[in-house]
Amino acid sequence: MPFATSDAGRIHYQVEGDGPALLLHHGFTSSLEAWRYFGFAEALRPHYRIIMIDALGHGQSDKPHAVDAYSQQQRCRDVLAVLDALDLERVHYFGYSLGGWVGYGLVRHARQRLSSLVLGAAHPYADSSWDVFDGIDGRDPDAFIAAFETLLEERISPQLKMLIRGNDLVALAAAAHQPRPSQQDLLRRMDLPCLMFCGDADARHEAVRRAAAALPAGGFASLPGVTHFGGLMHSQLVLPPVLQFLARQC
Repeated sequence: MPFATSDAGRIHYQVEGDGPALLLHHGFTSSLEAWRYFGFAEALRPHYRIIMIDALGHGQSDKPHAVDAYSQQQRCRDVLAVLDALDLERVHYFGYSLGGWVGYGLVRHARQRLSSLVLGAAHPYADSSWDVFDGIDGRDPDAFIAAFETLLEERISPQLKMLIRGNDLVALAAAAHQPRPSQQDLLRRMDLPCLMFCGDADARHEAVRRAAAALPAGGFASLPGVTHFGGLMHSQLVLPPVLQFLARQC
């Protein structure tokens, strides 16, 4: 089981396929297995060398309980640790939700390591919705899930609740306490090819659409009827614009 060592802990990753390097970063409470389960790995690996990571606090990666371990800059260092372990100078990057937030961080801290960006359901504007986790320490799973539903403005299915309960919720609560200040200044600096997408039933849809419109070299795909959680479940809607975008870059 391959791991890269970052200064916050070990980061688990897996590599499949052959072709241009494409790093996949999942969302909050998920893991790299989501890319397989929802069909992304199967569709992407014939064309790309896909590098799937478990973000710190998730999957098989280490799970520190300190809030400072989950800063955006630290998460960027975690990604770079994987790239360095694989001796990769540049990659195409595909991040969803939390992964999209990390993608913005990489533009700020390691722009030279990126060839293109695909950012799903993530915008660069100030986001106070994470304040719902104030007072949540992860020791009460029901309170954690209730806060998460309030954040998302949608209900979580019983099956997903079961998967969320399988996480180290103390680690994830620590991660949720990271502030999300505005990164709007990055939009004018994002001169690399970028595709943003979001479900039109996701509360973030308008903010993501507005961010994409401000990009020098950006596009936007709206997914009809798709919620925030549904943004990776409905790979049949996400993959066509993503594959078309990546084919133009490689």
